[in-house]
Amino acid sequence: MLVIVDSGSTKADWHLIDQGEVKSNFSTVGFNPFFWTTGQIFAELNEQVLHRMQTAKVSKIVFYGAGCSDVHRCMIVEKALQQVFPNAKVEVEHDLLASARACCLNTAGIACILGTGSNSCSYDGKVITDNITNLGHMVGDEGSGSYIGKMLIRGYFYREMPEDIKIAFEAAYPMGKQALLTEIYSVEAPNVYLASYSKFMSNHKHHPYIKGLVKEAFSEFTKRHILKYDNNQNITVHFVGSVAYHFSDILAQVLGKEGLTLGKIIKKPIDRLVQYHLEMN
Repeated sequence: MLVIVDSGSTKADWHLIDQGEVKSNFSTVGFNPFFWTTGQIFAELNEQVLHRMQTAKVSKIVFYGAGCSDVHRCMIVEKALQQVFPNAKVEVEHDLLASARACCLNTAGIACILGTGSNSCSYDGKVITDNITNLGHMVGDEGSGSYIGKMLIRGYFYREMPEDIKIAFEAAYPMGKQALLTEIYSVEAPNVYLASYSKFMSNHKHHPYIKGLVKEAFSEFTKRHILKYDNNQNITVHFVGSVAYHFSDILAQVLGKEGLTLGKIIKKPIDRLVQYHLEMN
């Protein structure tokens, strides 16, 4: 049996495949090794996965994960998975490769992530050939949920929100300014917390103020990432992630302004990843 996992920082999608068919699928929390230890991942897997499948019968597991960007980070996840799936060959890959494979399958393109975090790469149909460095939520993550969430919060505290959005914001988050600040700086995964505010923005995405913030964030992402890739005007640009999906109309406007060709926008890449692996086998 083959297990394919697509894990962002917030949520992970699992598909169990046997004899060329998906036998079951479910979701768990996401495991980003920048914020999780091997022990924490193992404990969570025991609680969320063991009762859903016979792990000893799994022969291979491919885990695509946010934060799995180097050997050390991949090993944090791999060690936990190997304990839960003792008879499986474990492969841990970056979620950026998942995005490229899901969007492009075996064709060339530029693949981007706009979810809790953001990232991008140039893909030749087999491997990632170029990647503008992802600096994470503290320095980078332009266009992501955490980035636009940060923009929204700044707008609130800096008194830049129009009155109607301010009233709606305070109704949605009535804890008060001091409690809000305390929460921002006390949560274990600040990128996930900041990204949670993108839901409010999605609910008000037709408001000119919100639309302006999102357009600014997408423009920043485009200029700092997509436009840096060779041949960007002659190759299709694809996206995965909830932020790209929910603000797809704004994204299309931003790319169109730069003369870029917009391809697929996929909210959850797991189904296309299953297709990729079945075709590879």
